[in-house]
Amino acid sequence: MSEAPKSPATASLSDWLEGARPHTWANAFAPVIAGVGAASAHAPIIWGRAVLALIVAWALIVGVNFANDYSDGIRGTDDDRSGPLRLTGSGLVEPKVVKYAAFGAFGVAGLAGVVLSLMSAWWLILVGALCIAAAWFYTGGKNPYGYRGLGEVSVFVFFGLVAVLGTEFTQTGSLSWVGLACAIGIGSVSSAVNLANNLRDIPTDAATGKITLAVRLGDFRTRIVWQILSIMPALASIFIAFWRPWALVGLLIVPLWVKASEPIRMHKKGKELIPVLGLTGKMMLAWSVITALALALS
Repeated sequence: MSEAPKSPATASLSDWLEGARPHTWANAFAPVIAGVGAASAHAPIIWGRAVLALIVAWALIVGVNFANDYSDGIRGTDDDRSGPLRLTGSGLVEPKVVKYAAFGAFGVAGLAGVVLSLMSAWWLILVGALCIAAAWFYTGGKNPYGYRGLGEVSVFVFFGLVAVLGTEFTQTGSLSWVGLACAIGIGSVSSAVNLANNLRDIPTDAATGKITLAVRLGDFRTRIVWQILSIMPALASIFIAFWRPWALVGLLIVPLWVKASEPIRMHKKGKELIPVLGLTGKMMLAWSVITALALALS
């Protein structure tokens, strides 16, 4: 006899934690760490602002994940998938509850962002509002841009350029070439995390009309693009080394890249691609910490 499906009331704390997708949190932590590191190259670190930036980024990505869970769940694109648990698609949680969780996370990000903006530059409130709108309309609304192959572009812009350079600006009131290199490196590998997730889901996404970048490119070309994006932090380290030679320690992430890229290069599919997400996130976080320390101490 098959087991009866869980009712929405049976969702546990661990289910909610898995639904928040901790494997993606590096996408929030890494850009803030890199931005603080870039700022520390020419100014003292303002720790209170750094913590606020970290709260903004973390709450925003949790909100994105719950919003994506809700939107994909009600559209049925998560009904048959090989990845981790989805709260809405699995039937564990009522869709409206997941939506409220997303809005709650966005609220936390917005509140921390307003405080941070008032401490640095008021117009950053407008940037924050744009970030929240982009987070929701990734898979939300009538015409989500994530279904048009623009998800990785959004990740590059908001979790790369905006997050890293925004953090640097709140620290120093200015931007630098070092900060831009960090932003490109982080934005690229963050996009690679998203691309690996969509590579795994090509069959189900294509069948349900979710036209991601991976669906547009196809399996083979997606794997090539992933490798280019994911190695960008190492190239950024070489660029930054022209100003700060110690930045070359960032190349220590190359062995981790080799390990993370193995399922991609070996043409693994479905659940065999899940480890790529975690390994790429760890690589991104490791690079941000190593590079930030090199910039702060050199």
